[in-house]
Amino acid sequence: MKRLVVFVVLLTSVGAIAQRHQDSRMGKKIKADMTAEQLATLHTKKLILALDLTSRQEQQVMAINLEQAEFRKAKHEEFQEKKESGTFKKPTADERYALENARLDRQIAHHQKMKEVLSEEQYKTWKKLALGKRMNGKKKMQEKGRRG
Repeated sequence: MKRLVVFVVLLTSVGAIAQRHQDSRMGKKIKADMTAEQLATLHTKKLILALDLTSRQEQQVMAINLEQAEFRKAKHEEFQEKKESGTFKKPTADERYALENARLDRQIAHHQKMKEVLSEEQYKTWKKLALGKRMNGKKKMQEKGRRG
């Protein structure tokens, strides 16, 4: 009887652990299958709801989001090709510096574009949303034991 109880507890705990890992990657898989236009549209609609954009602002934000989504999609595909072909290698310190510098330049340009499109109040709200997203991502990485 004792062995049966231990076996049932062990079986249920293994089942619970196996299901928990599956949930964390479901959202990324769904987004990976979307096109750049679909991702940009979803992101724009979220901003419309959060910032109460006008139709003119909506079109401008959509163009900015589409440009960003296409860039991210291209980089993702490039990374996947390198990974699958086996040519991927860790970047050197100088390459990491160049990549980070380019990323920050793109981020500054993105902020400037959004500042041109949005009103001052909308821009402040948008920055708070972006900061909240970054901090939430940072928390998740720390929970998973990664750097951040």
